[in-house]
Amino acid sequence: MTSPLAQQPPKPSRGSHGSRGSRSVELQGFRGLAALSTVVFHVWQQYYVYDAQGAHAPVDNPYLGALISLEVIDLFFVMSAYLLTLSYARAAIDGEDRTRPGRDFLFRRATRILPLYFLAVLLVWSLRNPTLPGDWRDLLEHLTFTHVFDQKRIFYTLGPTWSLSLEIAFYLTLVAVGPPAIRACRRLSTRRARVALCASGCAALYLAPVAWIAVAHHALGVPHTNWPVYFGPQARLGGFAAGMLLAVLLVALGERGRVGARTATAMAVTAAAGLYALSYYSEAENPWHTYYHPLAALLWFALLYATLHVRTTARPRWHALLRSGWLTGLVSYSLYIWHEPLMLLLYDTGALPRSQAGFPLAAVFVLAAGVLVATVSYWAVEYPGSLLSALRDKKGRPRDFYPEPKPEPRREAEPAVR
Repeated sequence: MTSPLAQQPPKPSRGSHGSRGSRSVELQGFRGLAALSTVVFHVWQQYYVYDAQGAHAPVDNPYLGALISLEVIDLFFVMSAYLLTLSYARAAIDGEDRTRPGRDFLFRRATRILPLYFLAVLLVWSLRNPTLPGDWRDLLEHLTFTHVFDQKRIFYTLGPTWSLSLEIAFYLTLVAVGPPAIRACRRLSTRRARVALCASGCAALYLAPVAWIAVAHHALGVPHTNWPVYFGPQARLGGFAAGMLLAVLLVALGERGRVGARTATAMAVTAAAGLYALSYYSEAENPWHTYYHPLAALLWFALLYATLHVRTTARPRWHALLRSGWLTGLVSYSLYIWHEPLMLLLYDTGALPRSQAGFPLAAVFVLAAGVLVATVSYWAVEYPGSLLSALRDKKGRPRDFYPEPKPEPRREAEPAVR
């Protein structure tokens, strides 16, 4: 959840939302809330009971179920795309070419994501496949991020990491379309035309998955349980496209159009209510379920706009929650990676209650244990791995840690003093 969970906010830059008081801290708060929500949701799923009468939630309350089942994966996608697209949007619209070469961009993303991910995959797979060759195809697919295309293994080993396959697909897409978009914008004489070109490209990337879903569901009758069809990048790229559009919009606006506290709060409440309604009314194969993720991406877009484009003199009170240290200091990526195998280990060993009535206690226990394990994981693996990005300099070239000293210029001999 880089996963957007692993994405670090950029430094503020002139002409963007960060020119007066960056909102990066609020994004960290959203990331923390989303990570905690993901953990509780997976514990909720673990305590579902399935029998001849159907599925039974741990707590027989549809309102609580809708809240816990509210999927936040699209928030991760929107935030990740927004943060990573900012530099491209500034370069395309305002000519601030601070984008990194594609190879350097991918290298830095790899150092942020891969060390912890590869370690977790190898460890969990080894524990679940004690005799070789084991399910070697599952291991290969996870190591190559192709498990999202496997109907049987998409949720194997590390279930939530299907989303990392989409992250990788987005990185490749951004590197592929970003530089051509910048070059195309440089040929346009007006800023309005450049904004229109970027926005239309983002809109096309958003509508393509909507069209895919519509054809798969209505024309071909593909059921929602065909995971590769509805979980693959061809169906989920809309969340990233919404984040790209948000970056384009905020760069285009600059300091204009900032909203006050009341307007921001009204927008945030409306977006949150819409997200809750989507979760509440979503049932298998109905329209809200079929188009859940494209609609959710738009609502997260609105919520993030109300967070990022606020007047610096009128910060809403609810921003204080997002800026609280217990949220912004949460090691979200490590928590996202480890919480499911940790939960299953605790459940299988009897450390968690077995009955559905034990769900609240189990959720608290898994959260506490998950945060502890994630903290250790961050300092032992995630943070040291991120330091590998120093192997390349700002221009994307291999860094020379032992440069040859430059010879001092020869000085002409001083004339003799008589």
